[in-house]
Amino acid sequence: MNRKKKINQTLKSKLKKMNAKLQNSNKPKYVSKAERAAIAANEAEGSDVSSNEATPDNSADSLVDNSAENNANNDAKNDAK
Repeated sequence: MNRKKKINQTLKSKLKKMNAKLQNSNKPKYVSKAERAAIAANEAEGSDVSSNEATPDNSADSLVDNSAENNANNDAKNDAK
């Protein structure tokens, strides 16, 4: 292989590798089996707690409070910009 061809080959391979690193993958992030079990346990625990404690009156009040807080946070972010 002559010198010019070898140089072009190495440059092309480096360029391909750099372009491959720039591409985003559609593959979801790996979650280990232990983490999946912990997440499932938290969801099961959270659904039991929320179903036992939630009442129609309390949930409506919390929705109003959350929307007021979200509006205040959005206003603060817009002012910062």
